[in-house]
Amino acid sequence: MTAEINHDPWATLDDLLGVEVVEAVDEGIGPVAFYGRCSTEDNQDPETSHGWQLGNARKFIEPLGGTVAADFFDIGQSRSVPWERRAEASRLLAALKDPTRGWDAVVVGEGTRCWFGNQFSLIAPKFAAYGVDLWVPELGGKFDARNPSHKMLMSVLGGMSESERQHVQARVRAAMDSQVVNEGRHQGGRAPYGYTVVDGGPHPNPRKAAEGYRLRVLAIDEPSAEIVRRIFAEYLSGKGDRAIANGLNRDGVPCPSARRPDQNRHRLADGWQGSTVRSILENPKYTGFAFFGRWTKHETLLDPEDVAAGHVVRFRRSAPDRVVRSRTQAHPEIISVEVFTEVQLLRRSRAAGGLEARRKLERGPKKSTKRAYPLRGRVRCGYCTRRMEGTPRQNRTYYRCAARTLVPGSPALDGHPKNVYLPEASVVEGLNAWLGGLFAHENVDQTVAALVESQGGAVEASMHDAAKKRLDAAESKLRRLRAAIEAGVEPTALVEAINDAQAQRAAARNELEQAPERATADVAEVYARIDSLSDRGRALNSVSPEKLQDFYEDLALEMIYQAEERAVDVTIHPARRVSTGVRGPS
Repeated sequence: MTAEINHDPWATLDDLLGVEVVEAVDEGIGPVAFYGRCSTEDNQDPETSHGWQLGNARKFIEPLGGTVAADFFDIGQSRSVPWERRAEASRLLAALKDPTRGWDAVVVGEGTRCWFGNQFSLIAPKFAAYGVDLWVPELGGKFDARNPSHKMLMSVLGGMSESERQHVQARVRAAMDSQVVNEGRHQGGRAPYGYTVVDGGPHPNPRKAAEGYRLRVLAIDEPSAEIVRRIFAEYLSGKGDRAIANGLNRDGVPCPSARRPDQNRHRLADGWQGSTVRSILENPKYTGFAFFGRWTKHETLLDPEDVAAGHVVRFRRSAPDRVVRSRTQAHPEIISVEVFTEVQLLRRSRAAGGLEARRKLERGPKKSTKRAYPLRGRVRCGYCTRRMEGTPRQNRTYYRCAARTLVPGSPALDGHPKNVYLPEASVVEGLNAWLGGLFAHENVDQTVAALVESQGGAVEASMHDAAKKRLDAAESKLRRLRAAIEAGVEPTALVEAINDAQAQRAAARNELEQAPERATADVAEVYARIDSLSDRGRALNSVSPEKLQDFYEDLALEMIYQAEERAVDVTIHPARRVSTGVRGPS
């Protein structure tokens, strides 16, 4: 007996394979719009993601007589972003208002990819208002607003989507922390100024290595690394962030965004800023150890008055317990751990009075001035150890320290006159004569011996005394606050004052206890440095103020004006590592 063969080859094949074909109904749900989403964090490419989501949607609606008439697919959008702020989802919502849109229902390939948290409860009423049905595979059919089980299930799906996202974030962060701590691995992103990213060999993950991925490591970019060393050295010499930035701009040093524009397309490349210097001084990666998690993403409400508008991502500094460091050195160091620690202690000490107060504690030279100030940034007030600022009076130049710019309540205000003035003319001539004598041929041996023998100058001693004064003032303040509490003052009212005093005490103690010793230069090094300066030191009174300013900078000259004694303490560091000083009348 011969079997009857169906003329439809697909029907015969389905019969042989045991595939059950569902016949489409004559009158089905009709044309529908498809919506899907693919984030940038997916391992699969957008085309693949779109394909399987659209395939799932078609398998779901075609047996019910549905056909996809419109396609809305968001690429690179996080599920946490509300529909109104997604490009394609927003276009779909706008199409709801068009009576000629050509479809009366919306289908999705996977509900957890499309809705997050409570988003469905905010979106569903909009579809209902325009008579558009929502078909969700997880529901097994059309969403029914009158069915409490449907509402509960969609709420659960939103919670599952949010939970899945948070679990993925936690797992990824834990893996990256482990890679930094145990392997010192560079986690990508822009290399810090002073470093460049180079090939480090095959990727340690076998699958990625098979796909051609390479490990990336940090290597020193020597020209910019030298600028990093200069920034740290100048900060330790007493300059502030803005003063260092101004000096780099004057010397024509390209800022990070100008040196590497390919990595800094979001920057203007308009020169060094104080914030740029600050970020370099506070970056521990220059010690050669890998750090991760210093900045973290925080989601904040776009509009606190409209929670439905969703969140936006902002970067903030992480809590100290969220930052991880490699156990061993991960890349070449630019700055030693000791120098970096010294800078951080100094920054903490300077900031003990608060950020706004610290901005007034140390002055840096302005970017440009109409008049040249030979001693600009080199004269400190003997009362408060701050730099005195140059100010013209008719045809004369003075250096001034105004008490009104000090922090209210600062210990430096004790005995500080309203204004302290130092005339430039009464100092420069005597200073130049002293410097000329130091560099005279008959005095070179004596000068070199003094430089080699000295281990510090008046500035270092004065800064040490200032730290001691801050420590004494903080401890005195704490004693007064304790006495006030014992006298019956409510302790909660003094919490902020106590915390501030304790922070000042801790900063001053750190500066006093952990200040490292200064290294000395050998005799040959000092002789070489003196020889390079001798020619310029013979006729100082005849050079222009601009050249005189440069010469003082090469000497790293520092002066402290003792107004009560009408005398100045002068210190020079021509070898940048040793010093000598003199006191003379003003």
